[in-house]
Amino acid sequence: MAATVSRNIQLAQALPKRLQTFLARYPPQQLLPKGANPEQHKTPYQEETPNPFLPMRHPITGKWHDPKYSLRRQAELVKLARDHGVEELLPYTPKGTEVRLSKRVELGLRVKGTGVGETVKGHKHERQLVGKMEKRRKAMLEMPDLIREWKKTGKRNWTRFPK
Repeated sequence: MAATVSRNIQLAQALPKRLQTFLARYPPQQLLPKGANPEQHKTPYQEETPNPFLPMRHPITGKWHDPKYSLRRQAELVKLARDHGVEELLPYTPKGTEVRLSKRVELGLRVKGTGVGETVKGHKHERQLVGKMEKRRKAMLEMPDLIREWKKTGKRNWTRFPK
């Protein structure tokens, strides 16, 4: 038990200072002791804003307040956490890996036609390319038979469409 606690402390100290500071201010529920009530173990930072990555509505005035961490700083923290294997300890953020991957799947590459179920209009020659290539493929597969027939009858006497 003591060995795992000291190992966890060493791992935490190996994190960059920015991540250490963030996790000290906003400790995740996974790090709380077993059976502890998360409402009782809130830091002053967590009481002020439960998730520092999301905008928050002021309870009295009703005005929206910006997140404590800007999108750029969120992205930097997520990259640091991902590199050190502790990304799942961060609260929900729009810059998280899972959120970005789900948006990439939903929206595609932001190029028309790369999303789910979308097609690109394209130029006429681009749209007809698939059909042309299929005809060529079929012609190439039929070519040995055609050559054999030419050799039998001679090219001048051969007609593709017999009367």
